[in-house]
Amino acid sequence: MNDADDFLDALDHGIFAIDTGFHRPRFDAAWLIVENGRGAFIDTGTNHSVPRLLAALAATGLEPKDVDFVIVTHVHLDHAGGAGLLIRSLPNATLVVHPRGARHMTDPAHLVRSATAVYGETEMAASYGTIVGVDVARVRKTTDGMAIELAGRPLVFLHTPGHAMHHHCIVDERSRGVFTGDTFGISYREFDTGRGAWAMPTTTPVQFQPEALTRSIDRIVALEPRWLYLTHYGRVGGSATETARLGALLHAQIDSIVALGRSTPPGSRRHEILRSGLEQIHLHSLRQHGVELADDIVRELLALDCELNAQGTAIWLDRIAA
Repeated sequence: MNDADDFLDALDHGIFAIDTGFHRPRFDAAWLIVENGRGAFIDTGTNHSVPRLLAALAATGLEPKDVDFVIVTHVHLDHAGGAGLLIRSLPNATLVVHPRGARHMTDPAHLVRSATAVYGETEMAASYGTIVGVDVARVRKTTDGMAIELAGRPLVFLHTPGHAMHHHCIVDERSRGVFTGDTFGISYREFDTGRGAWAMPTTTPVQFQPEALTRSIDRIVALEPRWLYLTHYGRVGGSATETARLGALLHAQIDSIVALGRSTPPGSRRHEILRSGLEQIHLHSLRQHGVELADDIVRELLALDCELNAQGTAIWLDRIAA
């Protein structure tokens, strides 16, 4: 185990970003909120991330019994795969999940089958381990607009479909921030420039819905948050103007993805055309943002995202064609 300083970033308002170690550094974050001696995790990473989360908790001076909530933004395994294992170490914690995702947290068999169909058995074993369920008595389902309190600190849930139907975001008034999971896309620090952060939408399998996603993005922007806490990766924003700029950036790319998808005919080459087209959409956006990294480096950094996004876009195309 590395020292927590290697993967724990203390922000203000009692918020800590934890690099879960999934895939590569600064790719996948879990969040810890500490308020008056009580803690809440938001997203967990995979089973392999759990030792880091517990080490991060100890580094803040809290014990496992001090955690009240484990909140998952949605049940994709890079966000919630470690929730069942983590909560076994947290005797007083309740798992908070969107109602459409709750059954997958208590009985993960279908979730594991679906993920295995996307990633394959070898990758599942290596990256995610054996997914374990959560006792139904420890699960709380959210409703849109519902609030819970962490030692008097309100956390409000917004149901935000588009990336997944089982997705909600968490509004934290204390920090003027929103924990966005994948609804507000992906923003890697390698692409920061003097203009600020860059963001791209994520259309991974299997529930991408562009119209719903744009509405969810607009709902977040309308809150005029100062900060956005992304799972991939870290805190972005700094002002309502900046978060609105990022929202517009996502909108433009979603429009381009939809146009690409609708212009791509079905057939054996569809996946290749979609993946290459997504690379070009994001590369063009990055150049407009002032990113000067070589094309091959950009492609390497976005390789996994473009592969999965091409799969998710194809599934959306098949659905609307049915």
